[in-house]
Amino acid sequence: MVPVRLASSMATVLLAHEKFPHRAKTAVSILRYADDDVVAVLDRANAGRSVHDFLPDVQNAPIVSGMDEVEACDELIIGIAPIGGGFEDSWRADVRTALERGCDVTAGLHSFLNDDEEFRELADEHGCELTDVRNPPDDLGVSEGRAGEVDAEVILTVGTDCSVGKMTVARELYEAARERGEDAAFVPTGQTGIMIEGWGNPIDRVVSDFTAGAVEEMVLERGDHDYLFVEGQASIVHPAYSAVTCGILHGAMPDELVLCHEAGRETIHGYEHIEIPPLPTYVERYESFAEPVHETEVVAGALNTRSLETDEGARSAVGAYTEALDVPATDLLRFGPEGVLEAVL
Repeated sequence: MVPVRLASSMATVLLAHEKFPHRAKTAVSILRYADDDVVAVLDRANAGRSVHDFLPDVQNAPIVSGMDEVEACDELIIGIAPIGGGFEDSWRADVRTALERGCDVTAGLHSFLNDDEEFRELADEHGCELTDVRNPPDDLGVSEGRAGEVDAEVILTVGTDCSVGKMTVARELYEAARERGEDAAFVPTGQTGIMIEGWGNPIDRVVSDFTAGAVEEMVLERGDHDYLFVEGQASIVHPAYSAVTCGILHGAMPDELVLCHEAGRETIHGYEHIEIPPLPTYVERYESFAEPVHETEVVAGALNTRSLETDEGARSAVGAYTEALDVPATDLLRFGPEGVLEAVL
């Protein structure tokens, strides 16, 4: 597994320039689920406001324009990952300032901080750690098709597209199950989940032949729990990232699937010339693709209604989504996880 930082009461700054909150899912998830004490969010577009102006149900922090406005911190986390996972040069000044002040820097990008000569020299000079969460271990292998042997009920979140809430849904179900006294574990497959949990494999960075094996390894390691909630990635129909989805689906050999979607989304994110297929077809697509390796079924749906202002509108959208899938569905953040959790457990 990837060795990563384990936050406790660390004073953390989240970099989310021009993307907070809706395109900064790593930053938002750390605010919602991690133990970090977030002292500031960097976002030039919303400087002067606060997290609670956008997200009243997570920990609050001021939003400032740069590191020079932060009084003290232990770590800077790059809380956004653009398509392709590259490092944007407009972030360089904030990373440089953080390192010069002795702060560790963590990123979940495909461009590694440790490969940047300037950052490496500054980190060495000031005694800082650069952590590249998307750097998988070297000892991974192909799947042996053994994940189905575990005693745990394996639940995987899958999606109609990327960035529809698969990690959030898996996390909400995991925490709700734990609150009910169930013996559950969370299996992180992406940078955000890994930062929160402190372990995992970044599946979208693993060599294609080893993706299913990397997921299988994690399922086998945690298979002594009653329930495993596996964080899904991308979508089976995504033109760029479907290989990651398929590797997780076959590697985890899930018993149940929760299908995630965002209300109002009609085209693939970043590929707006490609329309999202009719929602009911996803059920058959996922179940039939998984069946030769391990039979599974879509038992529930999760709808992200963040684009809808009123609860009335959100409930209407949830009703239509429930009807389309013919399984229980809800927006877990807006209305609670109970209905979906019951379907899963």
